[in-house]
Amino acid sequence: MAHAYTPGLKVTNRMPHSAVRMLPIKGEVMVSVGDTVNANKIVAATYMPGDVYPLNMANLLAVPPKDVMGLMLHKEGEKVEEGQPIAETAGIFGKFKKKYNSPYAGTIETVSDVTGQVILRGPDIPVEVKAYVTGTVTAVNPEIGCTIEADVAFIQGIFGIGGETCGPIKFAVKNYDETVTASNISADMKGCVVIGGARLTDKAIEAARKAGVAALIGGGMDDQDLKEFLGYDLGVAITGSEKKGITVIVTEGFGDIAMATRTFDLLKRFEGHEASVNGATQIRAGVMRPEIIIPLEAGDCEEEQEHAGGYLEIGLPLRIIRDPYFGMLGTVSDLPPDPHVLGSGSKARVLEVKLSSGESVIVPRANVELIEA
Repeated sequence: MAHAYTPGLKVTNRMPHSAVRMLPIKGEVMVSVGDTVNANKIVAATYMPGDVYPLNMANLLAVPPKDVMGLMLHKEGEKVEEGQPIAETAGIFGKFKKKYNSPYAGTIETVSDVTGQVILRGPDIPVEVKAYVTGTVTAVNPEIGCTIEADVAFIQGIFGIGGETCGPIKFAVKNYDETVTASNISADMKGCVVIGGARLTDKAIEAARKAGVAALIGGGMDDQDLKEFLGYDLGVAITGSEKKGITVIVTEGFGDIAMATRTFDLLKRFEGHEASVNGATQIRAGVMRPEIIIPLEAGDCEEEQEHAGGYLEIGLPLRIIRDPYFGMLGTVSDLPPDPHVLGSGSKARVLEVKLSSGESVIVPRANVELIEA
């Protein structure tokens, strides 16, 4: 077999895009079909039930469980403040009373005369869902959410951290193969989606975070730099929930890798435009890619055939997109025609990859994607 097809990262200067925005539980949808919304518009909101705090009041007051109900200073459904007395014993001849002050603010949800336990429910937690993408509301699911559609330029990355954010595109470097350092980050990048060239250093990421940069995007990143920035070894199962104050995306892989010229040039074309960015990445059960979405107006550019894959042939450059070689780069060195027995015992079509380190490894064909020049 001379070649095989493999998917790749999607990079296109114009395509229709739908963003489904959903609440975790029923609430209020604040838009109607036909509304034009910007990325920061709150389109739906609700309240999640607050945290539950169980209090073993019988033990806390040193009384039988059946007595707890009569010692409560607040009934079920009443609100209490942190530090406010919620129960008190009768004492002896009116003296030596034992009082218990609430360690949390919330509402008395239940009081049990069987177990002597009091359930305190914390304040409701507001949940707001933003549009994320500037566009037009095309569908509304009452009390649940809506769908927003727009023509966009769309770029997928290989790996990212941090969740949804948006801001104008601003460049930190002039060339696609420049390493991004702390000196490339300036105060006027606050709130921007900042584009680098090659490797993002940990000091550059930290400088961007301190400067208030919304997102930082580059070609590659050293896994040790990522560990230094996060303070722990992340792994590659799923990301997006990191609370570091910045979203970071690499478009090519781990290491000192230049951004693909096509990707760099496309982003350069839209410098100054608003972009929506999400660093969430899932590698194992169901692939989820980090993404850069640039909403377009009529006439911005013509729709083209998206670049999302191609034929595997010996000598072509590729990246590995799953463990244990996730993010490593190499070239196709062999395409065995017969299925190969994997370590798990299952069979799959494989290929031999010569890594940039010189080592050759065997990986399933589904675990690689071509690198676009």
